Amino acid sequence: MIRATIKLMLDGKPMANGKYALYLRILKDRKGKKISLGLCCKKEHFINESFTKHHPSYQVENEMLLKLKVKAFEIIRSFQLEDIDFTLNQFETKFRGKKSSKITVSEFWKEKISDLNSAGRTGNARAYKDVYNSFFKFHENKNLVFREITPTLLDKYETYLRSNNNTDGGIGVKMRELRALFNDAIKKDVVDEKYYPFKIYKVSKLKGKGIKKALTRNEMKLMEAISTAENPHLIDAKNYMLFSYYMGGMNFVDVMKLKWENIQGDRILYIRSKTKGRFSVKMLSPVKKIIAYYKTQNNGTDYVFPILLKDNLTPMQIENRKHKTLSKFNKQLKEIAKTQGVAQNVTSYVIRHSFATNLKFAGISTDLIGSSMGHANVSITQAYLKEFDDEVIDDAMSKLLEEPRLKYAS
Repeated sequence: MIRATIKLMLDGKPMANGKYALYLRILKDRKGKKISLGLCCKKEHFINESFTKHHPSYQVENEMLLKLKVKAFEIIRSFQLEDIDFTLNQFETKFRGKKSSKITVSEFWKEKISDLNSAGRTGNARAYKDVYNSFFKFHENKNLVFREITPTLLDKYETYLRSNNNTDGGIGVKMRELRALFNDAIKKDVVDEKYYPFKIYKVSKLKGKGIKKALTRNEMKLMEAISTAENPHLIDAKNYMLFSYYMGGMNFVDVMKLKWENIQGDRILYIRSKTKGRFSVKMLSPVKKIIAYYKTQNNGTDYVFPILLKDNLTPMQIENRKHKTLSKFNKQLKEIAKTQGVAQNVTSYVIRHSFATNLKFAGISTDLIGSSMGHANVSITQAYLKEFDDEVIDDAMSKLLEEPRLKYAS
């Protein structure tokens, strides 16, 4: 059930005439918005959300307040019946009787970012904010409304992005975020579906080139062989890399959030941050060595790895820390690759993908992993594995330590 509260209240500061403006305040998801009612009174003439008898025309104006409050509750109820998780701007639009088309793209977008942050979905919020900044650097008029986002405008935005050296893949990410925002605006009655520009402007045309996204087993061996005695500053990066790989392509954010309590005997049990799927992975020997190493470090927190340096961080603090440390991790992966003579542009995503591809070339049954596993999204591969018993998965994962049975394409 969508919850919101309504209250009639006076502004905290008096006006020039010494009276106080009256507002309707709506509170939802711990965020509030004040809507002016065009009424004012002396401070002592307003108690318990109504005018006292000392206020001129108090009976008439109290009746007006009651009608306004009933109207506010009816609007909330209509959203609840339609199962619409409305924004505060949407509520104000209906309450004031304004047309939704007057809500600007910028207003709607910023409220979307705020809602995501409030819900703890800080990664999504950051993605929306990045595209917001990019789009309004291109289109500086923040009074733009959704019906003005046309296929022509999207073509111009694409041209702008290309002129700033964005790749097809990068442009595709931005356009998909913009499309999701537009779909949300349609769902929330901010814009009519007839203005939907993505029926003509196709995001699907923006496909990244077929860049190799996985390391071969031999390339992984080279990465593993980096000497931390000669490169002590790369100890953590090497460990995070191997841990992610031998834990079934574990996402960096899940590596970062892993706690000692997730280690149960010879298994690691965790809930994936993105999908909320539950995973139980048997620790292979490289993982056991990494765990033993950090056991001796004693970083003073509940976390296994020295990435989150304090307990009880807020979602925003965790997201900011992830952003900073993931960037450093990716730079150090490139340094390892360069030192070891691996030509590919190695990132944390490439390491995750390598787990899937190398299972395929270890000769694992396609019934277990899925026929498209080699170049599929890693999450899909994990989903395939999740359907099988732990014993079957454990056997499959152990193949990562063996020589490949099939030949890699040259």
